[in-house]
Amino acid sequence: MQIGVYLAHPRPGSFNHAVFDAVVDGLRGRGCRVIAHDLCAEQFPALLSAEETGTVDSAPPAHDAQVALHQRELATLDAMVFVHPNWWGMPPAVLAGWVQRVLAPGVAYKLGTADGEPAPLLKATRALVLNTSDTPLDREEAEFGDPLQRIWAACVLPYAGITDVRRTVFRTVTDSSDEERAAWLDQARRQAAALSA
Repeated sequence: MQIGVYLAHPRPGSFNHAVFDAVVDGLRGRGCRVIAHDLCAEQFPALLSAEETGTVDSAPPAHDAQVALHQRELATLDAMVFVHPNWWGMPPAVLAGWVQRVLAPGVAYKLGTADGEPAPLLKATRALVLNTSDTPLDREEAEFGDPLQRIWAACVLPYAGITDVRRTVFRTVTDSSDEERAAWLDQARRQAAALSA
């Protein structure tokens, strides 16, 4: 299997980085081919340009070399893993920009079908989203309704044909113990490994 793993956190040494490293190492240890991207370290250019908006059927070819590389890689993936914090109920800006620039029409989906639904173009059908949060679960559900679940499992990934969307939130990170973090890293490894089963 070929699995893309994407990290969106700007601070080296963050727990998100530890999750990313655990997932990548675990998948490689299982014999998976892993394409790993630390979007912030690579300075992925997140800003969508006017010419990239294209038409409903396809965006023009990407002129940015990084965007073009990510689009080419996307077509080869069997599954994807996204690692990022919950910031204001959204992924960090670099990952939102990645979604807009890489999961483009003509790359991840095609519009214009008879029923008005997108036609997915990706080979991948499974994804795992691993989030960190400092919001307790009861407050998240009562006050915010878990917007990241809606973003990934209802709005973004199914549009591109990824219908098996798995998601785990590690919370609350700021006051977590070393033992809790070790258990979370083990859980992240196991959940990523389950994508290749």
